[in-house]
Amino acid sequence: MGPYLPHVQPRKRSWKKDESLFRLRVRDRFGDVRLTDLKRQELQAWHADLLKFGIKAATADHHLKLVRQVLNMAVEWGVIDVNPIARIKLFNPDNRLENYLDPAELERLLKVLRTDDNRPVCNVALFLLSTGARLNEALVTWAYIDRENRVWRIPQRPARANEFGQCPWNDSAVEVLDQLGTEGRSEHLFVGRTGEHLGNVHKVWDRLRQAAGLPHLRLHDLRHQYASFLVNSGRTLYEVQKILGHSSHAVTERYAHLSLKVADGRGPTARR
Repeated sequence: MGPYLPHVQPRKRSWKKDESLFRLRVRDRFGDVRLTDLKRQELQAWHADLLKFGIKAATADHHLKLVRQVLNMAVEWGVIDVNPIARIKLFNPDNRLENYLDPAELERLLKVLRTDDNRPVCNVALFLLSTGARLNEALVTWAYIDRENRVWRIPQRPARANEFGQCPWNDSAVEVLDQLGTEGRSEHLFVGRTGEHLGNVHKVWDRLRQAAGLPHLRLHDLRHQYASFLVNSGRTLYEVQKILGHSSHAVTERYAHLSLKVADGRGPTARR
């Protein structure tokens, strides 16, 4: 990625995702190609071919956006004259799918998460459901936990430049923390059975959701479920935005329909 990555590291919150996209799929195809030799048709074909490897349309778009950003930077720095993919069309899939649990589904999920033998991953899921955090935000160290004020600082969620966003805890989140058994014994909140920092949880999560009869439920849906708890308890969309750490109110607007349902008594059932 040349000078692109060092340039965006202090400026872009998601630079690690850029590095991962480049390392996994961009580098093998275009890593050795000079920027001046990149062809629009080749990039279009590569964008489409990503779908053939089981890559989702939204993820394929992220790859193309990364390449476009790198080329835009190259134009700005005078390395190339024009960006050959400036107007390539994205797939732009509708990714606003949200899976909300009805009371019976929620109870099935909680039963599995409270009883399954794999406590580390179950506790991660319970923590996500109790805080609305993103998975990468939850896998933090105890250094960011403030028990006295019942908040935790989230490095990936700055409130302003050089500040940490803060997420408040409810009783459910405190209960999860109390059950971890890692405070004072490990740097990280969540550790695997070997005592090492918990890494990939998706394989175990797939087994857990199958056991709960919820094969469609994604880990990220737990964040949406928590948002429904907030709305159902009377929180405003502005409060939801601040608690979930959305950068724009437009992102929070996806929960507006929950506000309407709460108003007429049809909102999702909250667990306090």
